[in-house]
Amino acid sequence: MSSLVDRLTERVRGATVQGQLDRIKKLFVTYITDETVVPLKRVARFTVWGFLGSFFVALGELLCLLGLLRYLQTLSWCHGHLSWVPYGLTALSMVVVIALTAKRVMTSSDVIRRRK
Repeated sequence: MSSLVDRLTERVRGATVQGQLDRIKKLFVTYITDETVVPLKRVARFTVWGFLGSFFVALGELLCLLGLLRYLQTLSWCHGHLSWVPYGLTALSMVVVIALTAKRVMTSSDVIRRRK
């Protein structure tokens, strides 16, 4: 009778230890998922939307500059020896847009640093 009780007790202890190990494993996997996978997914989503936004803003700026160039080429004083002026003004406009964008980015990053 004693051996039967010992075997049953051993099974209960084994099941309890196995159950605890399963709970620990589940807790570990949940913790790793919450602390690494979820933040990485958020960063990836943020990065993808940032790249898409940057691409479309750049495309819009390019189309606006192309429209400016075409408009300047239609002006009557931009023919002959002044045919280079539309290209120069468009290039100057592009440099101004890039400078304003860079200034805005630098200002935004300074504000973010000050908040921390």
